[in-house]
Amino acid sequence: MFNFFASDNSRQGNCYYLTGADFNHIKNVLRMREGDTFLVSDNGKSHLCEIIRFDGESAVTEIIEENYQNTELPVKLYLFQGLPKSDKMELIIQKAVELGVYAIVPTEMNRCVVKLEEKKKKSKLERWQLISESAAKQSKRNIVPEMLDILSYKEALKEAQKLDMIILPYESKDGMESTKAALNKIKPGMSIGIFIGPEGGFDDKEINEAIEFGAEIISLGKRILRTETAAITALSMCMLHIEMNTDGES
Repeated sequence: MFNFFASDNSRQGNCYYLTGADFNHIKNVLRMREGDTFLVSDNGKSHLCEIIRFDGESAVTEIIEENYQNTELPVKLYLFQGLPKSDKMELIIQKAVELGVYAIVPTEMNRCVVKLEEKKKKSKLERWQLISESAAKQSKRNIVPEMLDILSYKEALKEAQKLDMIILPYESKDGMESTKAALNKIKPGMSIGIFIGPEGGFDDKEINEAIEFGAEIISLGKRILRTETAAITALSMCMLHIEMNTDGES
């Protein structure tokens, strides 16, 4: 079943009026007709809707069932991703959204190969936000995870300190016992910051700074992972632990 995200003020009573790119996709790409159904996500809730008519440049859909499904985790996962080179960030965003991330914070770290110029940051964030939206539609998320502003490492730590917990994977630290201990602290309603280093990893100073900010240093196993693999693995660990131990609690 297809999923669309409602724009501001698109709901009137029990109907959504989908316009622009969504209208074109529904009518001209998917070639949907009156009576066809899909999901419309709005303010964190997904509703089952049916097309009742096409009105000019709008697809008018009626809500059949409110709150049809909830695909969101009961924990808010924030990914602080060290800026990688090439198109790796796009892959990381796509998979992070599929795995339930709440927001992504691109982070400039000491060993980042990529150094974005200020004038390019806005266009990059806009591109990354579109990838997040596309992945959210595909994975039937109730929300589109937000791409937050690109921060320096110190700025990122200060923002993460506002959350309930910071997790940082680093080279088999204490084996998997540290990972088990950190995961067992996660409870419904919490907000968790996950820090992933760039291709060159974290330097010692960054690890010490993270510890000063209260980060839990964990392991992702005995093998050295690429930055994109580390992000996917860390989020998968958290997602599976949350899904298996909270039973949909919020």
